[in-house]
Amino acid sequence: MTDWTTPQRARLMNERQFRAFIIMVALGFTAIFSYIVVPPLIDNPDIVGAFAAGFENPYSFGYSADVIACWLILTAWVIFEAKSKHVKHGWMCVFLGVLPGVAVGFAAYLLLRSHQIGTQSK
Repeated sequence: MTDWTTPQRARLMNERQFRAFIIMVALGFTAIFSYIVVPPLIDNPDIVGAFAAGFENPYSFGYSADVIACWLILTAWVIFEAKSKHVKHGWMCVFLGVLPGVAVGFAAYLLLRSHQIGTQSK
């Protein structure tokens, strides 16, 4: 039986792999978002209507409410860590959480935070 609690086994992903994965997911989401959302938005530039379309049925409403809640939590985290851990420029990640989306804003904040907190501890 393998003991997964040992330090060498517990570290399944190193920092370089973590950063690469986060960047790939953020870029992948941005590409999919751009491919699916931008063409209809160019045809009909009604941003309010596009936003409201996310609330058309109970299922899309649930997903949209989850995204909004995640963005609010990300925003609270950015504000909190700006004061408690002195993470700078997190506000840019909050804006990225609006466009293209929370997936990109969250990924950007993790990378920004990782870099700044890693630099502070050295």
